[in-house]
Amino acid sequence: MGFDDAGTVAAAASRVAVIAMVRSIAVLAFLITTIAHAQYDPKELSMLPPYCKYTKLYTVAVPGGNNRAEIERWSAIMGSHNFMHMHHYCFGLWHINGALYFARTKLDRDRDLGYAIPEFDYVIRNVASDFAVLPEILTKKGETLIRLGKAPQGILELGRAIELKPDYWPPYAALSDHYKATGDTALARQWLEKGLSAAPGTKALQRRLEELNAPKARRKAAKD
Repeated sequence: MGFDDAGTVAAAASRVAVIAMVRSIAVLAFLITTIAHAQYDPKELSMLPPYCKYTKLYTVAVPGGNNRAEIERWSAIMGSHNFMHMHHYCFGLWHINGALYFARTKLDRDRDLGYAIPEFDYVIRNVASDFAVLPEILTKKGETLIRLGKAPQGILELGRAIELKPDYWPPYAALSDHYKATGDTALARQWLEKGLSAAPGTKALQRRLEELNAPKARRKAAKD
């Protein structure tokens, strides 16, 4: 490659970098504007975890979010390197809530669910592998993929959550709910039993298992 070719490549790379930076600034501005408008809907904000208002971008738009003591407290709890990325998880949850509770059409629902995935991916890529909230984030991603009709990918994410924290019950419940919805009650029951073995006494899993066993119990009672 000659000097002219090298210069052309460098110039092209520079243009790509500038375009990427401009797009990032545009996305950031859009998110700030979106949050600023959302502060007028306390209901939506109340559906997010309490730490969300103290994460990046929320702090400048949500009333009370710029509370230095709370920011430092949550940063200490989660680790500063992890907490600095958590606004993306909050964005993802926000999109999911919009899809499940406020979307009026399937198109709107699927669009909001789709928006959540890259937000979760960003956090998964950037937080520490032993971050305590990572199993929860993976579970939310798995549930969302299943809702989008991407069950194989969703199941993989739920499995990753279980590998990280075997006694964390929500991914077991999500897997069971999925298999129950597809009519595979045997697998649905199997995941509940695995979950109860890892997290004994979990009421959410026990309730699901009782619901699965109810038809069998009624058939047995009828025979008796």
